[in-house]
Amino acid sequence: MNGFDTVEPADSVEFCPHPEASNIFVCGTYKLNERATPNNHNAIPLRQGRCLVFSVEDKDAEQPSFQHIQSIDFPAIPDMKWHHTSLSANPILGVADSEGNISILQWRLHELALEKVDSVCCATEDTLCLSLDWSNRRTPQAGLSNLVVSLSNGSLCLLRSTSHGELLKTDEWLAHEYEAWIAAWDCWDTNVIYSGGDDLALKFWDIRQGFDRPFFTNKRFEAGVTTIQSHPHFEHLMAVGSYNNTVYLFDRRKASTALSEVPVGGGVWRVKWNPHNDRKGDLLVACMQDGFKVLRYDDEIHSSQVIQRFDGHKSLAYGVDWSYQQPATDSRQIVGSCSFYDHLLHMWKA
Repeated sequence: MNGFDTVEPADSVEFCPHPEASNIFVCGTYKLNERATPNNHNAIPLRQGRCLVFSVEDKDAEQPSFQHIQSIDFPAIPDMKWHHTSLSANPILGVADSEGNISILQWRLHELALEKVDSVCCATEDTLCLSLDWSNRRTPQAGLSNLVVSLSNGSLCLLRSTSHGELLKTDEWLAHEYEAWIAAWDCWDTNVIYSGGDDLALKFWDIRQGFDRPFFTNKRFEAGVTTIQSHPHFEHLMAVGSYNNTVYLFDRRKASTALSEVPVGGGVWRVKWNPHNDRKGDLLVACMQDGFKVLRYDDEIHSSQVIQRFDGHKSLAYGVDWSYQQPATDSRQIVGSCSFYDHLLHMWKA
C-alpha cells in the first residue's frame, strides 16, 4: 500500500458532501521554507501549499482507487471545509491559508474543476488561519452560510453571508491567550460557536451576545485543545480532542465534566463523526504520532472502543475524513487520510 505522494507535507483531507460530486475530495499541503524570511517579498514564500483535487474511481472495490485531477497553488493550507450546498447549486469549498486569508472556490459540475470565486482577508499576512467551519452542516442550502475562522494569534473571526451571496468579515475577537487551534459551530444551533486553544481552554460563544466574553469556559484540560466537532445525529453532543492523547465527549449543557474520556495514543489533531445515521456512533480520529483510528460509541454514547486503526502512514497523522458515498455492496465506507513529513495520501475502508 504505497499511497499517493503529495510532494509537500499534507495536513487536511475533505470529501465533498454534494450528491453530484461525492466522488470528489481535496487534500491540502503545508510546506515551511526554512530559508525564507518574513516580510521579504523578493525571497521565496515563508510557507506555501497546494489544494490537490482527486476523484474516487471505484468506490466498491476492496481497495478503492483515486485519480489526481487538479492542483491549485496557495500559501500553506492548515484547513479546508466544503459548504453543505443544496442540490441546485455548485459545491463550494472554503480554504484557510497561512497568510490570513479565506478563499472560496466553486466546483464546476460540468467542467469538473475547482475555480476560485472570492477571497476574504481575516488577518495580516503573518497570521495563520488555522481552522474554519460553515454553520449549516445539517441543512444544505443554495446560498452561503456563515463561517467561523480561528487564527494563530488567538483570535476568532466571524464571516457572515450577505444578501448578494458574498462573505463579509463582521467580527473579530481575542478568544484565547495563545493559538486558537480550532473553531466549530454547534450544528444544531447556528448561534453557538465552540473554540479551543493552546491555552488549555474550551470556550462557548453566542453570536447574539457579542464577544466580550464566552458564555462558558472549561480550563480543565492538561494540554492544548486542538479539534472539536458537534455531533450531527445527537443534539448537544460534541467530540473534543487534545494534545494529551485523549478524545473527550461532552454534553454542551453540562460541559464542565466530560461524559467520557478515551485515550487514543498520540496527540489528537482531528475528529470526524460519521455523516451517515446508520453509523452515527463512529468517530474518525487523527492521532498524530499513532496513526488513524475509528472509535465506536454504543447507542447510549456512554462507552466506546477502538474498532479499527490504520497505520499506513509513517509520519504525523493529520488530515482524515469520511466519504459521503455509500458503497453498493459493502457496509464499510471510504476514508481518506494524509500525513505530514512523509507527504502521503491514503485511501482505505472502515
